[in-house]
Amino acid sequence: MEEAPWRTIPELIEYSATTYGNHQALVDGEFQLSFTELKDEIYKSANALIETGLTPGDRIGIWAPNTWEWVIAALGVHVAGGVLVPINTRFKGKEASYVITKADISLLFTVTDFLETNYVKLLEGTDAETTLQEIIILKGNAEKRTTSFNDFLRRAKESRIPEVQTRAEGVSGEDLCHIMFTSGTTGAPKGAMLKHSAVVRGYNDWADIIGLQARDRYLIVNPFFHSFGLNAGILACLMKGACMLPHPIFDVQQVMERVPKDKITMLPGPPAIYQTILNHPDLETFDMTTLRLAVTGAAAIPVEMIIQMRERLGFEKIVTGYGLTEGSGLATMCRHDDDPETIAKTSGRAMPGMEIKIVDDNGTELERGQPGEITVKGYNIMVGYLDDPSQTSETITENGWLLTGDIGVMDNDGNIAITDRKKDMYINGGFNVYPAEVESIMLQHPQIGQVSIVGVPDERMGEVGFAFIVPASGETPNTDQIIEWCRQEMANYKCPRELAFINNLPLNASGKVLKYELRDRAEELKLKK
Repeated sequence: MEEAPWRTIPELIEYSATTYGNHQALVDGEFQLSFTELKDEIYKSANALIETGLTPGDRIGIWAPNTWEWVIAALGVHVAGGVLVPINTRFKGKEASYVITKADISLLFTVTDFLETNYVKLLEGTDAETTLQEIIILKGNAEKRTTSFNDFLRRAKESRIPEVQTRAEGVSGEDLCHIMFTSGTTGAPKGAMLKHSAVVRGYNDWADIIGLQARDRYLIVNPFFHSFGLNAGILACLMKGACMLPHPIFDVQQVMERVPKDKITMLPGPPAIYQTILNHPDLETFDMTTLRLAVTGAAAIPVEMIIQMRERLGFEKIVTGYGLTEGSGLATMCRHDDDPETIAKTSGRAMPGMEIKIVDDNGTELERGQPGEITVKGYNIMVGYLDDPSQTSETITENGWLLTGDIGVMDNDGNIAITDRKKDMYINGGFNVYPAEVESIMLQHPQIGQVSIVGVPDERMGEVGFAFIVPASGETPNTDQIIEWCRQEMANYKCPRELAFINNLPLNASGKVLKYELRDRAEELKLKK
């Protein structure tokens, strides 16, 4: 793989404007920018930030859905030498306030009208109210004590242009670019400190592996606050000259309508996205022929889904991968010419410059084919957790291995199959059960569209499986028949003992199933019996 011609995000922005010039860079509804115009807008945002008082290393928060304003505000932070702290749009006021105070954020970009939610109002009565010096409204009405994005951009001064350039050139590859907080599904969110050189090197390789090209049209449904949306979305488009089309909320109907309308060639997302599209009763009425590239994440995927994505959705290249926030969102990837079985059943092998080992509880490397904890080493590993040396030392070993907390198996070619989160595993009558494995089998049942399994306490067996099933389109599965089918298809200890049929699985904004919500729901349903 060729080495990237940049070591920082400001260098990348400069490169994209010089290399791709008048190509379309960003389309959001009627709003359009070329790469040259995008750089100008980013520099205007950086100029306004410097005028507002940002000094190199200052942390700036952004709590907003995928829009063109997000791109300009966020990249302006990098050009001005600041550190970007993206905040999960699903967070409530107290959760966002925790991140704002923990990261010592003084200025926040946000919105007042996303999904009928006013994010500024959510912060009322929280600690963030006192620590924030200014709130800038990217979309919606700027109310008292807030500034509209247009008014903010008007602060940019022509006399500051040389200073903006100096700031951009002063950023080093070793400087922090992002502090990305983990989703907080396992306790208080932790801030992973990531640096410029790792992010731009890693996502250049990522974009090369998937085959992203100039003039690709990339529908970014993955949230910008997440590595998948920010790094594999915005930054990858700048690297390869692809046009970014932000999409604020995943709605199957909207996404399916946008593919032909906007001539989308690249559509990434968790497996649930493609399963839902394939499951859509009106799929045949949509023209999906422009689709070329798909990248999906480390979750149970039926091989048939990969075949159907090629045959029915027309994807030329489908790549699965695995990464986590603490590793700049990177670790392993399949290659697009792998067979459907490898793409569906594994998350590929180590990316260039990274190493993967599967270890036991003592940190000893296991033989191929043995399940153990996935560990990752390489330039991509975070600097550490923000202001949390004890958590950092628990997560990164003395010799630099990141303990992922994920259980996986490595095959003879180095491909890893993720069998589960350590914490999602449950023990049924002394046997370890990995829900992802059971889900993968159950997805082969023709009446099951999506499924997620959690372990719930049981007096006799310790824990038993509780399956939440979204029926396939037009199907009405029967509980007893599904359980009987499971008994024929898998070992008894793996079979779920209870089922519930639901319309949708609860997902976080990154498309991952919220297992803790399902556990709570399972407990409630058991209590009602």
